Amino acid sequence: MFRRKDVFFSALEAMSDTIVRAAHHFAERTMDDPGDLTAFAKEMKVFEREGDKQAHLIITELNKTFITPIDRDDIISLTKVMDDVLDGIEACASRFDMYRIHRSNEYIRRFGNNLKQSAEEIRKAISLLTQKKLQEIQPYCIRLNELEDEGDELMRNAIRELFRNARDPIELIKYKELYERLEETTDSCEDVAHALVSIVMRNS
Repeated sequence: MFRRKDVFFSALEAMSDTIVRAAHHFAERTMDDPGDLTAFAKEMKVFEREGDKQAHLIITELNKTFITPIDRDDIISLTKVMDDVLDGIEACASRFDMYRIHRSNEYIRRFGNNLKQSAEEIRKAISLLTQKKLQEIQPYCIRLNELEDEGDELMRNAIRELFRNARDPIELIKYKELYERLEETTDSCEDVAHALVSIVMRNS
């Protein structure tokens, strides 16, 4: 069992592991056509609920604990943005089911890879946080910023090509909304970097 003083860091690590597993599963399911869309959405919902439980544990422990390893507002902020990442990945998967998007494509695959890389950077940074190696976190935050920039460019190129080539207006609407939601999820990953940078600055 973790001692009380370790519960926050252990829960944040567990949450980062959930983000990695969710991002990898999303990338794998969208590498080719996603198959059973309802099953895909349900699978991703499992990860999102797991993250909710971990976030709830953190908030519950904050209400019971006077002394925390870092500022409690920082813990709350970091928990929220990590939860946003899981919510975003789940929301992207739900778009496949809601809009009946049966076909993946190169842009979706590249977004999946972007999210997978971002998740790995988040996990590495959280691991350093829990070891209190704050000065070593910065490169991972920079990489998360770079991946978010790549997500912006990816969305612009995807939508540009969509408007150039789409013949069915309904398909255009569906894919445009999916691309935008994928890009918003890369924004959430960058928000984790911002929260971590704030923690580093407060504790340096």
